[in-house]
Amino acid sequence: MKITEAEVRYVAGLANLKLTDAEVHKFQADLNDILEHMAKLDEIDTSGIEPMAQVLSDAEETATLRADVATPPLTNPLALANAPQPGGGYFKVPKVIER
Repeated sequence: MKITEAEVRYVAGLANLKLTDAEVHKFQADLNDILEHMAKLDEIDTSGIEPMAQVLSDAEETATLRADVATPPLTNPLALANAPQPGGGYFKVPKVIER
């Protein structure tokens, strides 16, 4: 599967990026190289490989995980207590993205 120039420009637009033609071609080549590498990995026969497990699954007694203790949630007024401009139960922030 090859990535087209239009797809690179579309994704750049979603990310609100303005790319030059040179950058579009570079990203197109980079993404195609990544997809080509993934296709090579997909060809590897893994039928005889055991699925991987969590690292600490066999070490339950010696696992260094903290206890799971329920605590009361942060209330809205407490969360907004130090906000520079709270309003309507939300954080008020300046507009940073314009389209």
